[in-house]
Amino acid sequence: MCNVFAGIPRESYESQTRSVRLNGHSTSIRLEAVYWDILERLADKEGLSLSRFLTELHDEVLDLHGEARNFSSLLRCVCLVHLSRTSTTPLRVLETERT
Repeated sequence: MCNVFAGIPRESYESQTRSVRLNGHSTSIRLEAVYWDILERLADKEGLSLSRFLTELHDEVLDLHGEARNFSSLLRCVCLVHLSRTSTTPLRVLETERT
């Protein structure tokens, strides 16, 4: 089992910092390479550039919550929600509340 997890290539979990523009403001986001890969796939699936995808997500968070306190953490959770929804066994803790 350890080789499945510990054998992950270092490039996958090394942090990468990327500069993006959100609402006209330049900012840097630091995520592990595997998260950037998932976000790029999600953006492509939506027919958007990565920058546009992140901007739209950021705007939605501002509309819903008034702020995006930890956007990097949100992006990691977005990736987990995506993986959970495409899995045969979704992570219940990441499902959106239904009221």
